Amino acid sequence: MENISVIGAGTMGNGIAHVFAQNGFKVSLIDVQQAQLDKALATIAKNLDRQIAKGTITDATKAATLSNISTFTSIEKGIENAALVVEAATENIDIKLKIFQQIDAHAPANAILASNTSSISITKIASVTKRPEKVIGMHFMNPVPIMKLVEIINGYSTHADVTNTIIALSTQLGKTPCVVNDYPGFIANRILMPMINEAIYSLYEGVANVESIDTIMKLGMAHPMGPLQLADFIGLDVCLSILEVLHKGLGNPKYAPCPLLINMVTAGKLGVKSGEGFYVYTPGSKELIVSNRFRH
Repeated sequence: MENISVIGAGTMGNGIAHVFAQNGFKVSLIDVQQAQLDKALATIAKNLDRQIAKGTITDATKAATLSNISTFTSIEKGIENAALVVEAATENIDIKLKIFQQIDAHAPANAILASNTSSISITKIASVTKRPEKVIGMHFMNPVPIMKLVEIINGYSTHADVTNTIIALSTQLGKTPCVVNDYPGFIANRILMPMINEAIYSLYEGVANVESIDTIMKLGMAHPMGPLQLADFIGLDVCLSILEVLHKGLGNPKYAPCPLLINMVTAGKLGVKSGEGFYVYTPGSKELIVSNRFRH
């Protein structure tokens, strides 16, 4: 397998393209907006510079990685030679289903079609294609160049050969693959999101403040960041979307999103991406400042 196509040049897409290209694959990075593609290449170059500064790669590796990436604004052109297509578009089921219909129509017959979805049913995605046995979940973690895990999700019809190919490919990328079955939230988010939601409920009900909740989980449970900071990092809109998938898909009230989370998303306070969530994010500053909303 040599040619990889990645659809979506946002945070996850550019990270996935980076990792494949750095490991010698020819990558076609596809996005409808040329500006987004240009931004993605700049981000990849900056992240490669960080690796050079740490001494983990050389200038030659950076040059080779960037030369392995081509950009396209057309799905049809970008996937015509792909052995694997990885979709990393917005976490929206309608968008993903539309993209998979396009991929299925134009990708080579033997190509594997993967989604980087963090919660949407692989079986549902596969159902709009004529090759459900070749559709699989390949859920990378953010930031992709650093995080070792790839959560591999088997849809109802995914063929074992396809699963084994993706396991081997993930290992080749220096990642640790873990295989799970296709039920709402898979494993990563089925366990993580209720924890984040419970942290938000604890704040909402006045059990503790933002700093106490995050410090207790960092120091008491050895988490690298607290659940409220992590929610800001993921995006509160993404957290809400995944909780809604869990709540609807499993029908259990324990997955119901906290009203505070719903209000924050409605108000446009989405975390790092909007500049404010549970904390305020100032460009260029690494200092964590709690939002005035939660200062008592």
